[in-house]
Amino acid sequence: MSFQLTAEHEAVRQAVREFGEAEIEPVAREHDESGEYPEDIRRQAADLDFVAPHIPEEYGGAGMDAVGRTIVTEELWRADPGIGSAVGSAGFGSSMILEYGDDWMKEEWLPKIADGEVASCSCISEPAHGSNVAGMETVAESDGDEYVIDGTKMWITNGTVADVAVVMAKTEPDAEPPHRGITAFLVPTDTDGFRPTKIDNKLGIRASDLAEIVLDGVRVPAENVIGELNGGFYQLMDFFASGRASVAAQAVGAAQGALDAAVEYANEREQFGQKIGEFQAIEHKIAEMATDVEAARSLTYRAASHVADGADDTAVRLASMAKLFASEHAVDVADEALQVHGGAGYVSDHPVERIYRDARITKIYEGTSEIQKNIIAERTL
Repeated sequence: MSFQLTAEHEAVRQAVREFGEAEIEPVAREHDESGEYPEDIRRQAADLDFVAPHIPEEYGGAGMDAVGRTIVTEELWRADPGIGSAVGSAGFGSSMILEYGDDWMKEEWLPKIADGEVASCSCISEPAHGSNVAGMETVAESDGDEYVIDGTKMWITNGTVADVAVVMAKTEPDAEPPHRGITAFLVPTDTDGFRPTKIDNKLGIRASDLAEIVLDGVRVPAENVIGELNGGFYQLMDFFASGRASVAAQAVGAAQGALDAAVEYANEREQFGQKIGEFQAIEHKIAEMATDVEAARSLTYRAASHVADGADDTAVRLASMAKLFASEHAVDVADEALQVHGGAGYVSDHPVERIYRDARITKIYEGTSEIQKNIIAERTL
């Protein structure tokens, strides 16, 4: 499928790129080294509609289409994957609230997320259950007009900085098949028993907050059920494709950032009386990297376009293809960019060392590369 970006899409790209170059790139190394969450940058990004751009205008958002949102994600990650992740994930869980939440949930939380006043998180994965969502052990027991939630969630982005969480829990632990007993709950993070612990020994995207969350007798009103009781898994399924297309966009951004750094270095560094970019060995590396980035971008945009029309089999397959291809090649491109830098790329004086570490996560979260291959095969054979 061939398509052209609209003038509006190009304007979005230019705006995010300018923001990234002015506000993110100058402090990227500092945040990577300190692990400090970039709340000020998140609030600035929100002023420009770069936080949760999917939120409709009626709730204070930009209401961007799927390709526009993809461009925002790509450009934030191009500037720096760590800060890009922090900004781009500030609305995690808001799609569930928007699609399935009651009006009071939308009115109370979506405007605050869109304007950067608060951040949200989505609590799905657990210490023993990552890709196997249906195997989760967190339970929510009915107690009068409340539910009491107990369990542990792991690898939760924004876990220590979020003000509200979308928590997935088993409301029918013995349901068969198991995924039929899962329900989504809206949980303000200042609720008693909600205890996050920051995970700060990460390989990459260190500016992005990550946590383990213990849910110890967390009580929420029954009205805090999002969507249908025991229908949480099916609701999640509606967002798997869009989530994977988003990770593909992250990978494209990281790869483009690595390519940019390699080109800049190749045009500056001199050896044997000439710029290293004039050697055919380096030219060929740059050519292959550029081709990989463009191929990943095209597949990602195509997937985003299909996801916008609904999570049918084609959209799911393309989203998994985009996530698989873009993430695998992002790591390859970052590796080659580091190679172009030689020894200089192995230290933190240049951004490629950081991008190399950051890009690796895209092969893991929102479904590993192996999971994506399973999904693609199931919809191809």
